[in-house]
Amino acid sequence: MKNMSNTQQLEDLVTQVRRDILRMVHKVNSGHPGGSLGCTEFFVALYNEIMETNDSFDMDGIGEDIFFLSNGHISPVYYSVLARAGYFPVDELNTFRIINSRLQGHPTTHEGLPGVRIASGSLGQGMSVALGAAQAKKLNNDNHLVYSLHGDGELQEGQNWEAIMYASGKKVDNIIATIDLNGQQIDGSTDDVLPMGNVKEKFEAFGWTVLEIEEGNNIEAILKGMTEAKSKTGQGKPVCVLLKTVMGNGVDFMMHTHAWHGKAPNDEQLAIGLAQNPETLGDY
Repeated sequence: MKNMSNTQQLEDLVTQVRRDILRMVHKVNSGHPGGSLGCTEFFVALYNEIMETNDSFDMDGIGEDIFFLSNGHISPVYYSVLARAGYFPVDELNTFRIINSRLQGHPTTHEGLPGVRIASGSLGQGMSVALGAAQAKKLNNDNHLVYSLHGDGELQEGQNWEAIMYASGKKVDNIIATIDLNGQQIDGSTDDVLPMGNVKEKFEAFGWTVLEIEEGNNIEAILKGMTEAKSKTGQGKPVCVLLKTVMGNGVDFMMHTHAWHGKAPNDEQLAIGLAQNPETLGDY
């Protein structure tokens, strides 16, 4: 399911995943391309280089690293990367957001989709779940890590801060929580909707070790930053990575705007987006 030999292979996968995202959302005229495109490099790096995973999937995840997606609306990138990592057939991407599909608009667990361990989309809850899983790993004497991803706008919800306080208070040091800092949410920029101030200083004040990846859409920068984050685990503090991304990255007219948070491209826009991301590994 993982370990590609060079950066070019990862870059090729990034391009293909972008195509998957665009085509999935376009087909059903529904979904969230902006944040998905912005996090494509992160997901590709995480599932193909960073995490240690087993060849077969089970919900317990004992003896392997596990991941929780908190901002579940970016399911297109999640599904694409899971499929292309071998969790389920790539051609199942064709069923995205169709009634009775396992690939619902927001990930669910009742359909038994391999790779998904939490129903997400109701924002603000993923941090609590990830912390519970991290503590379970400690109780099971499992030295593997728990990873999670959260939107920056999602941090406006209070449950996160209870969990963030809990993590440091209980010394949950086997978790790496990544915050997608793209500065955009459904109604506009995060600063316009509800300014959060200095997120780095906030996490540090809550007792976390904080790292920043300034180039959150650069594969090599992500690999370097996440490797460093792994080296900071096991030291009595939870670890936070601030990933600075561009919403809609890779499709020029979708970049740097909240307009494509939850909007599907039409036929002409799809063609433009696909032309900017040539097929590399074969469309589903």
